[in-house]
Amino acid sequence: MVGLGRMGANLVRRLMRDGHRCVAFDMNAEAVKSLEAEGATGATSLADFVEELEKPRTVWLMLPAAVVDSTLDQLVPLLEPGDTVIDGGNSYYRDDITRARTCSPRTSTTWTSGQAAACGDSSVVTV
Repeated sequence: MVGLGRMGANLVRRLMRDGHRCVAFDMNAEAVKSLEAEGATGATSLADFVEELEKPRTVWLMLPAAVVDSTLDQLVPLLEPGDTVIDGGNSYYRDDITRARTCSPRTSTTWTSGQAAACGDSSVVTV
């Protein structure tokens, strides 16, 4: 999970409660430390975050729409074909279509938007 605000942190807690191993990253080190104390694996950078994930990786973004692109600029070069990125924030769906196309030439990443999932749309863009 990248982004440990109220929603991201609570999703990590629920996933761990259900037996999933979670790696957590946020620019706020205190948010990471808090979830580490609850059993998550904390990461100090996006590179550290990606390194801690088991392959094929699933990266779940819970970020404000304004920082998704800058985060992806740092994240995508660290990913490999077969990895999955989920944008669970409230990004505009047309921005997600563009982001999926941007990811594709470099990573063959599967991209899905939380907007689609929240609306019951089961479509996933494989790029």
